[in-house]
Amino acid sequence: MNDAEQTRQARLAANEAVYRAVNEQIEHLNQVILQSASDPELAIVCECADMSCTARTPVDVETYERVRSDPTWFIVVPGHETPDVEDIVEQRATFNIVCEHKGIGMHVAQQTNTRK
Repeated sequence: MNDAEQTRQARLAANEAVYRAVNEQIEHLNQVILQSASDPELAIVCECADMSCTARTPVDVETYERVRSDPTWFIVVPGHETPDVEDIVEQRATFNIVCEHKGIGMHVAQQTNTRK
């Protein structure tokens, strides 16, 4: 893999990490404002690599927590995957769970994980 491709993969993974951080704040606010983790869903921002994406999707809290347990996994709206840098792990009606390929993208995803 050449330097340009590594740089691109790192940038795409960093973009996804930005959305992951936003969704961590959404989850936190959900818990604080509602004073309860019993709300079954979060309306999260698509965690795709497109920094102009504003799509949102409902995700149940249990699935959200399962995805957050692996720093290389992200939740994206169907069709927002980047197949050359990530694989679909699981498909749902309103979102897909994707995993960064091994390499620089995986490294960036792990390094930007806020749940270390």
